[in-house]
Amino acid sequence: MQAFTHYTPTEIVFGKASEDKVAELAKKYHGSRVFVVYGGGSVVKSGLLERVTGTLEAAGLKGETIGGGKPNPRLDFAREAVKKAIEFQADLILAVGGGSVIDTAKAVSHGAANPDTDIWEFWSRKKKVEKTLPVGVILTLAAAGSETSDSAVLTNTEIQVKRGLSTDLNRPEFAIMNPELTYTLPKYQVGCGIVDIMMHTLDRYFTKTKGNQLTDEIAEGLLRTVIANGRIAIQDSHNYESMSEIMWCGSISHNGLTGLGAEKDFAPHQLGHELSAKFDIAHGASLSAVWGAWAEYSCMEDVDRFVRFADKVWGISGDNKEEVAQKAINATVNYFKSLDMPTCFSEAKEIGIKTEDELWAMADGCSYKDTRTIGAFRVLNKEDIFNVYKLANK
Repeated sequence: MQAFTHYTPTEIVFGKASEDKVAELAKKYHGSRVFVVYGGGSVVKSGLLERVTGTLEAAGLKGETIGGGKPNPRLDFAREAVKKAIEFQADLILAVGGGSVIDTAKAVSHGAANPDTDIWEFWSRKKKVEKTLPVGVILTLAAAGSETSDSAVLTNTEIQVKRGLSTDLNRPEFAIMNPELTYTLPKYQVGCGIVDIMMHTLDRYFTKTKGNQLTDEIAEGLLRTVIANGRIAIQDSHNYESMSEIMWCGSISHNGLTGLGAEKDFAPHQLGHELSAKFDIAHGASLSAVWGAWAEYSCMEDVDRFVRFADKVWGISGDNKEEVAQKAINATVNYFKSLDMPTCFSEAKEIGIKTEDELWAMADGCSYKDTRTIGAFRVLNKEDIFNVYKLANK
């Protein structure tokens, strides 16, 4: 086992009716003025938002709400929410929703705690987050793992840039996880979530670091669990057992356990962020659209790793390593297809086939105008990024 630091302080309350404990948990983490962030109308239509605010009020807590969070969380909405949270004098930010809402809540917590700093200063690395407000979560979508992660993304639509911020101050104090709250999800969102969970693990699993047996076994077991239950959930989102397994996998996939002791890659995520920023494609769909291209471009960097992936996750074996690796890539891509997820640009209605000039422009954006490389399994420069996008451009 290689050296690592593992820090996951989020208190998890998992199971049916767990949202009933929201006031108790808010008080535990010193919340008295709770600012609730949510997304579209689903939490309103389902009655969840009313139940949550009612529970807080019955416990003597002050509450204020703001709705309008969207996929690929928007900087402009987060700024609006920060202003409202400051005016309310919030002392705890509560996210009711999925990854985009949670990431927005994290941004609000930083902004409200630092009223003299524009939050984009943190995401553009001009300033470091030194203090924040506590964040709580009621999860309604199994996908991003933001409820336990140190990450948060924001999209600046003015300049078509999507950036991530990693800091331990992003980790929520508590996360309430009731799988029944995911029952109203449309099939597309279920599919996007499954892809995102898999990619959070795959982007850690494909590493050149050796000697982390337990980490590898956790990652492989998680992938097998998501794949098996995803087949059921994509057909029946009311299957409690499958949705509960997927929900817990989402948290484990992004809290660090599936990559302990190893150097992370996350090139597919960076490739996907550029697609989301430019074309407003859902995060999970952006990942499935590029993963096959990235895998084909990168697999010979360490073909043995793909051979292990083939065996442990897909049950594929054989004497020819390159053929086995390709079969594993095909199996993964075909699984994404079975979820009705795009696996190349032509299958993503938001993207479509691009010209070479457009591909170069995307590579320029992803490489921050050729000032950085991405990935670690295979380090990708601007030309490599262009080549991956070109492979996906079919």
